Amino acid sequence: METWKQSKAVFWTLATPGTLWLAIFFVAPLAIIWGLSFAEKTSIVDTEITGTLSNYIRALGTPVYLKIIWKSIWISALATLMCLIIAFPIAFVVAFAPDKWKPILLMAVILPFWINLLIRTYALISVFRTRGFVNFGLEWLWDGANSILAFIGLGPAVLGAFEPLQMLYNNFAVIAGLVYVYMPFMVLPLYATIERLDKSFLEASLDLGASQARTFWSVVFPLTMPGIVSGIILVFIPCLGSFLTPDLLGGTNATMIGNVIERQFKAANDWPFGAALSFLLMYATFGALALRSLFAGRKSGMEV
Repeated sequence: METWKQSKAVFWTLATPGTLWLAIFFVAPLAIIWGLSFAEKTSIVDTEITGTLSNYIRALGTPVYLKIIWKSIWISALATLMCLIIAFPIAFVVAFAPDKWKPILLMAVILPFWINLLIRTYALISVFRTRGFVNFGLEWLWDGANSILAFIGLGPAVLGAFEPLQMLYNNFAVIAGLVYVYMPFMVLPLYATIERLDKSFLEASLDLGASQARTFWSVVFPLTMPGIVSGIILVFIPCLGSFLTPDLLGGTNATMIGNVIERQFKAANDWPFGAALSFLLMYATFGALALRSLFAGRKSGMEV
């Protein structure tokens, strides 16, 4: 097979359109925002790039922003952990399902991507609100229990009146929304890793007397670690920068760093500070990808 050096004309013909597209619509805007993070506001609408670090110092030195950053980190980490716990058995079911069922199950996993994020978020509001589907279901069960108690002579006063759960505009709603939105990003890399897993390792472990739990922790978990790390990165980073889900489901009670960035660019019109906050997340992304590459390098070194 010829290398790209032997067919440079074909290579550059195919590579130039994509390279130009990325340079114009990705690298150039990103560079502009990066430059703005070192700028100062000279008037209400004008900024000047002076090379100042004041925006980063303000972001990392103001307690309120540090508190929001820390809150964003732990909410994103908890949502990622929940995605991992729920996605692992889903990925296992899909990977070990009969071949005729795998496309259908994978379709079910990615089906939410066919619906706009805004519509899905508003659907969650109808589920979690005070008079939503969850509270309606709980109220129905509560009334049923009261009816049974009244029938046997204890009376409904034992349980009292049903009090709807407050599941909106708090951290619970934000975490549930993030898990719902980003679950497929965890399922797909786990499925890809489990699908390539040599099933004979599982059979050998079980034949040698290991329990199901021991087989999982000693064989399956280490061998699927690349998929786990990829899934964590694919879920944690978007969760950290999310602003629509916290804004609609969390309100003012669950503000994350993405909401602060959005308000700096729109309501406050402070683009330099918003750019600095944005690139703090970008630096975190680069760090996560570097750790992923380091992990992959060590794993390949161990295999050698």
